Amino acid sequence: MKTKFQWRLTSASSTLSEAAETKTARLAALYPVLAKLPAALLRRIGDAAQTLSLPAGATVFDERQPCRGFPFVLDGAIRVAKLSAGGRELPLYRVVAGESCIITSSCLLGHADYNARGVTEGPTTLALLPRELFDEMLGEPAFRDFVFALFSERMAELMQLVEEVAFRKLDQRLASLLLGKGRVVHATHQQLADELGSVREMVSRLLKGFAEQGLVKLGREQVEVLDPSGLRKVASVT
Repeated sequence: MKTKFQWRLTSASSTLSEAAETKTARLAALYPVLAKLPAALLRRIGDAAQTLSLPAGATVFDERQPCRGFPFVLDGAIRVAKLSAGGRELPLYRVVAGESCIITSSCLLGHADYNARGVTEGPTTLALLPRELFDEMLGEPAFRDFVFALFSERMAELMQLVEEVAFRKLDQRLASLLLGKGRVVHATHQQLADELGSVREMVSRLLKGFAEQGLVKLGREQVEVLDPSGLRKVASVT
């Protein structure tokens, strides 16, 4: 069962404490762009950043929820997905340490609510900056370039996802997904369906067909790839 995300406020002081210095150093190591900011602003970031420790499966943000700040991922990963009215998920992208979430950035820039869901893939630690500080940081060219460079990278990924969903059949996409996970894929049919934005029944039917063709061997919560060249042919059929 997913744990609802709750903000944990941390105390701030007018001067940089030892804990704040450690936090700032860790942030700067993962996000080198912060070292390009004015020293006074960097000290304020160390003071104001709220450290959040979340378990696996925690909902970091959800659709129609207001955005409360700009997150830096220190450890772990966040899986961002779009949900349909029927409860199906279409994975959009992952955010790991050193990266940030463009949906959060767009919500802050547009003063809008979230239009997707973010869930931790494992134990995850975030440093959350308040909206007001994010707005001030955007006034610095280095940080502004960092944010919009992420927009550019993510948009390219999302356009590729749109192309995959719109122009490739599900069997092609499933074959490509299996080929990209090694010889033995440790995942349930539901997890594979979630990654493809499909439903378990359709993925199970396709996997059964792959197995009958000798392309894969199905086991408990795993799929063993027996014929990679055969799967590549399925993936490349136009």
